[in-house]
Amino acid sequence: MTSILVTGGAGFIGSHLCDRLLAEGHRVVAVDDLSTGRIANLSEARGYGADFTFFNMSIGAEGLLSLFERHRPEIVMHLAAQASVANSVEDPVRDAEVNLMGLLNVLECCGRTGVRKLVFAASGGTLYGEPRRVPVKETASGRPSSPYGISKKAALDYLSFYERFRGIAFTALALANVYGPRQDPTGEAGVIAIFASKMLAGEAPTIFGDGNQTRDYVFVDDTVHAFALAGERGDGRLVNVGTGLETSVNGLYRMLAASTGFTGQPAQGPPRPGDLRRSALDPELASSVLGWKPWTHLEDGLSETVAFLKGV
Repeated sequence: MTSILVTGGAGFIGSHLCDRLLAEGHRVVAVDDLSTGRIANLSEARGYGADFTFFNMSIGAEGLLSLFERHRPEIVMHLAAQASVANSVEDPVRDAEVNLMGLLNVLECCGRTGVRKLVFAASGGTLYGEPRRVPVKETASGRPSSPYGISKKAALDYLSFYERFRGIAFTALALANVYGPRQDPTGEAGVIAIFASKMLAGEAPTIFGDGNQTRDYVFVDDTVHAFALAGERGDGRLVNVGTGLETSVNGLYRMLAASTGFTGQPAQGPPRPGDLRRSALDPELASSVLGWKPWTHLEDGLSETVAFLKGV
């Protein structure tokens, strides 16, 4: 039985990851300050009894080391982050406090307690910046267009440093736009949850810009599968987790309208600072180094997400 610590464990992706790891027979410690995560997301995990432990704690807290010393995790899944592009533009200092200083605190705790591997949640779209070619490969030399993307790019250099000088292996997963059940419909990052929840309430979602900007949408179960595989594979690599397929915001709107039965027209808003025009991630490397491929078709994932929001 492997002991695994999940930061951001009460969040959208983190809670699904806790469920997956527990189902595989691991002992899981989840850490989350509940700024965006929810205790309700952990209802399934709590059913595993002594194999699951939760701590309401920031990754920047001084007490994090004591937690590591007490539970001695072998692997850390690091998902905790300030994940809003818009908020990072408005407050880059706060973004760095969480995404860089928080990461460094986690890495120091790893180094002092013998953690052998850290799997890092990077952000595929913001990390690479506006791409020259789509789908984007891991070798792309993009320039992030927001402090959030900059922090994710800088994190890779810190991970490499701690690998060389502290012996902590890592795999960084560059995530496409993850969606699915438990995604917060009030947050910026969950456009599918935002659109679907508004449509189900009979309200018109807002499309920012002309709606022709594209994203790569990957289902949460597929994403969690990549994290589970990366615990033992892909050391020292940045690996894309996406489908390689572009879907426009306008196209997504039409698909969700059909799924929810919404017949209204969207509201229009101005383009948002830091938003990319196109984004899709090439998953070829994930296939070779992780043995991972996207499995869930967008239409099926949208149907499951809408059913969750309906409470079905």
